[in-house]
Amino acid sequence: MLFAAGSTEAAHAFLEVGALALGLAALSRLAHRLGMTAVPLYLLAGLAFGEGGIAEIDVSADFASLAAEIGVLLLLFTLGLEYSDAELRNGLRTGIPPGLADMVLNAGPGVVAGLILGWDVLPSVLLGGVTWISSSGIISKTLGDLGRHGFRETPSVLNLLVIEDLAMALYLPIVAALIVGGSLAETTTSVAIAVAIVLLILWIALQFGTQVSRLILTDSDESLLLAVFGLTLVVAGIAQSFEVSGAVGAFLTGLALSGPVEERALRLVSPLRDLFAGTFFLFFSFGINPADLPAVAVPAIILATIGIVTKTATGWYAAARLGVGAPARLRAGTILIARGEFSIVIASLGAGLTDGDDLGTLAAAYVLITAVCAPLITRYADAIAGLGPRALRRRTVGVTPPL
Repeated sequence: MLFAAGSTEAAHAFLEVGALALGLAALSRLAHRLGMTAVPLYLLAGLAFGEGGIAEIDVSADFASLAAEIGVLLLLFTLGLEYSDAELRNGLRTGIPPGLADMVLNAGPGVVAGLILGWDVLPSVLLGGVTWISSSGIISKTLGDLGRHGFRETPSVLNLLVIEDLAMALYLPIVAALIVGGSLAETTTSVAIAVAIVLLILWIALQFGTQVSRLILTDSDESLLLAVFGLTLVVAGIAQSFEVSGAVGAFLTGLALSGPVEERALRLVSPLRDLFAGTFFLFFSFGINPADLPAVAVPAIILATIGIVTKTATGWYAAARLGVGAPARLRAGTILIARGEFSIVIASLGAGLTDGDDLGTLAAAYVLITAVCAPLITRYADAIAGLGPRALRRRTVGVTPPL
């Protein structure tokens, strides 16, 4: 057994995981002193110590994959806790125009770039998905790190993330069916099932959230933590089994909880979220070989530059619909720049296509650039607005986002 007394394998595993945790702690402390989110530092550390880096760390692939997936789910779960059902209903009513603008402005450049590179239509469409979807994980982490959950423009950001996540329920089954070459009937059935599951989870969250909260409410913090953690994984697993992103299920689980359960769950889950989220960002860039990046550097930089502009424009437009000022619109736009978990999932779908290898490498470089730049750019947007992070955090005290 791996964990038998005196096991060399167990000792090696403990040392590796412990060293990683201490490394993440050091990076988090450095980021705190610099007044920024630790996400860029986690990504760069993964690049340096992953495949082909300056010193490769050999960590179990199963552990890395599971920890990363749990990290994304907990990030989206806590994001759902911060987002009320009233805000979701309002977002679904008002978020369609920004959502359509988001798709056109951000998916379009990816599709065009793929065709310019000489790729077939399908991998070009997949590249459009890579450039379209923002990283809910990185954005939710940045919102928390910069203390922006109470800002007036934040509902517009969350609305767009919800629209994007729900759009993935349509996009992923369609492209997956096209890749395997299924018939029109099979594709239609897959899409219909995916949409039905999303609508079912959404309906349960909106209609029975109070009952679910009462059911798991307990005086024991231990019992509540286990119940919330288990419920999040179960709902995400059900969604994933029907080809719907588990992130959507986790988000809606957080949305469903309300009242005392919501407040206590956020307090209890936050440390666990930070641990697994740090692992997710680190292991994400572990799999990127720096030697593969120069070949795609030019198209990746061009696409990333375009993506920074188009996402900023999208967020600006979405926030403007709330009637907020220019500084808030700029913050909303810049925080949406990061692409991450969904983009990697989309690129991995095309691994078996003719241009699959090129798609994967370009997607990795593109995601890495935007994920590293986004938290830095959005912090710089605060400086443009004349507010440093500390002043911004002070302004969030007692502030409730408008509906």
